[in-house]
Amino acid sequence: MADKCHMCLLGRIIICALFTGISGADVTRVFSSGGDVRLSCNNALPGCTSTVWLYNRPSETGSAAEKSNQSAAVELITLGIKRTDTERHERLSLGSDCSLNIKKVTKEDRGHYACRRYVNGQQHGADAQVYLHVLHVSSSSSQSEIRSGRSLTLFCQLYNDDRVSCITLVRIDGLHLIWVNQAGVNLQTDSRFQISFSSEQCLISLTTTLLNEDHNREWRCQLKHRDQLKTSATYTVKYPTPSETNPPSPVTSSKSASAPTQAASADSTLIPVSSSNSEKKSSQTTAASTEQEAADTASETVVCMTAGSLIRVIVSIVEIAVFAAPTVILLQIICARRAGRKNSHHQNEIKMSAVLQ
Repeated sequence: MADKCHMCLLGRIIICALFTGISGADVTRVFSSGGDVRLSCNNALPGCTSTVWLYNRPSETGSAAEKSNQSAAVELITLGIKRTDTERHERLSLGSDCSLNIKKVTKEDRGHYACRRYVNGQQHGADAQVYLHVLHVSSSSSQSEIRSGRSLTLFCQLYNDDRVSCITLVRIDGLHLIWVNQAGVNLQTDSRFQISFSSEQCLISLTTTLLNEDHNREWRCQLKHRDQLKTSATYTVKYPTPSETNPPSPVTSSKSASAPTQAASADSTLIPVSSSNSEKKSSQTTAASTEQEAADTASETVVCMTAGSLIRVIVSIVEIAVFAAPTVILLQIICARRAGRKNSHHQNEIKMSAVLQ
């Protein structure tokens, strides 16, 4: 029983050493993925020309003993000057107070950082140690698969330094992860969500079936240390637009001369193609023949349109003639009869005048 108490006490001492420095200052930083962080160097001297920042990447595999013996430290800052031979040097900078600034933190940035100072070529004082833990949220589905009616699983994981296991952090020091909604309500109380936690991986998952009203909804994963919020990472549900779910229809171009050019430019990225004068002449001949065919087609279309218009005019004239002929004949008959009446009347007048005489 006494041995167990001693082990628990030893565990607390180790955790306290990680979360609190000798002077009582907080030396552990936990940030969500994507943010900018600032790691303080409490033992820096004025001017930062004596400051060196070291980084130890955590071991992904191996036993606890192997993890405790980390690989050789990488120098990020040497005597106040940023090294440019590191893979992430563009995201690093040294502050005026000799703090190390990291932009757009990712889970690969987690690990153990140490600020060391030198005087006259000799290390001066103990290292200022900083343990960077990163909270990261991911989804089991791609963006195109997220829509109403489908199941969605979210994973929230705390990536730590691996010097101390997640089980130790959770059971001894009271570190825990929870899922909350936009109002800060713990989703563990909602039967719609299935939530599970793995203390070995520091991972909490959330599974639910999406509804129509979940579009643009946020769910947050919170990291708490003894009920005090340390950081959080947010996941926003985004349903794809119709243009993203339905691929565009293939479009054919009537310009046959441009199609070979586009195809050649697309294939040139895969297979180098060399051109010669004969190929250029061939392409020019092909383009000329294509233009001639287009001109012939256009002239044939004009001729067809002219012939069609002429036929319609002739048909209209015939229709008018058919309907107008009876009318013309009737008018001629009427005129002839009127002319006959006038002639007979005129002859009678002549006879009457002769009798009177």
